[in-house]
Amino acid sequence: MEPVVEIKDLDLGYDDLVVMRGLSFSVKKSEIFVVMGGSGCGKSTLLKAMIGLNPPRKGEVLYDGASLWGVDEKERYDIMRRFGVLYQGGALWSSLTLSENVALPLQLYSNLSSQQVRDMALFKLGLVGLDGYADFYPAELSGGMKKRAGLARAIALDPDIIFFDEPSAGLDPLNAKMLDDLILELRDNLGATIIIVTHELASIFAVGDNAILLDSDTKTAIAQGAPKDLLANSKDPRVIKFLTRGEKQGVE
Repeated sequence: MEPVVEIKDLDLGYDDLVVMRGLSFSVKKSEIFVVMGGSGCGKSTLLKAMIGLNPPRKGEVLYDGASLWGVDEKERYDIMRRFGVLYQGGALWSSLTLSENVALPLQLYSNLSSQQVRDMALFKLGLVGLDGYADFYPAELSGGMKKRAGLARAIALDPDIIFFDEPSAGLDPLNAKMLDDLILELRDNLGATIIIVTHELASIFAVGDNAILLDSDTKTAIAQGAPKDLLANSKDPRVIKFLTRGEKQGVE
């Protein structure tokens, strides 16, 4: 199967700071791919390069063979229209209701009528388990509900690729598990390719089909593969330490 996403020899940084160098990996269609690593390893910087926010210093970010940073601005925006992004804090507009938040990208980038936009917004909220909350404001929601509302907006335009930035951050174990289950359902029901940036082990093992482990010392990926396989088979102590948090354990 041809990869949907290819990262080739990528160097990332800010001014004199080198964050990542020589990074290469690929993501298959409908795969849940996890970018994992500790704080300061470059996960967020990589995400910004992949979604079109910050250009790399070197290398390529390819979507179905098209270079995100090697095309003109219009073509770049066309590629980015294929993305849905769930930001760490949800990034909901506080002055808009949930249905209005979800409706916004539909109003901007579709030709649907006002009633169709409203109906689609309600449908997307239903997909993430927020039936009955359309007229609530973000301030009236729990942390887990805000994440799900942000996800409803991220899938409003039926993206081919959905990016998650630390989706479990700030959630209790129950809500984190619910979000993991929702990610699996979306992949299965929508056929979307999913890329998750996280350091949360429970989520990594629960949803990850494939993964890379970024390392802040070497400034590149030190492992790639299915998380459970890496834990079972890796001989690199850095990989084992990250995947066990320094404690000996197994994975069912």
